[in-house]
Amino acid sequence: MTLPIDPAAIASGDIGEERATLRMDHEAAVEHVRETFVDAGFGIATEFSPSEMLNEKVDAGRDPYHVLGACNPTMADRALDATDRRIGGLFPCNVVVWQENPGVQTVYHVSIMRIARLLGVAADGDAMDDIIADTGELVDEAFGNLNAA
Repeated sequence: MTLPIDPAAIASGDIGEERATLRMDHEAAVEHVRETFVDAGFGIATEFSPSEMLNEKVDAGRDPYHVLGACNPTMADRALDATDRRIGGLFPCNVVVWQENPGVQTVYHVSIMRIARLLGVAADGDAMDDIIADTGELVDEAFGNLNAA
C-alpha cells in the first residue's frame, strides 16, 4: 500500500508530539500523569494496560505500558462539530506511560486534532485552528506540570 503522505516529511510538531521522562515507579507515574491531566482540564474517559493484557493472553513479556484516554468535554464537543462528527473515530486523546527502565517512565502524547487535520478528517479553517490551539494549551499545561512532583 502506498501512503498518500510521506511519514518522513512529518515533523513531531505537525502531530503535536509531546514526551516527558519521569523518574518514579510505573504505578506512581500513571497516577501522577492522571492527576496532572485532570488538573489541566481533562477527564480520563478510559484507561487500560496493553502490557497486562498481552502478557496474560500471549505471554508477551512486556514491560509496564499504560494508556490513559484523556478527554476535555468542551474540546471534544467543538471538534465533533468542526469535523462533522468524524473525529470521534480518533477519540479519546491518549496519553501513554511506558517503563523505559525500572524507576524511569516515558510519558507520550500526540494531538488527535493535528492528526485529524493531516488525515483530512478535519477541514482547514478557523474553527479547527482554534480547537488545535486550545487543546495544545491544555496539553502544554499538563506536560509543563508533569515534573512538578
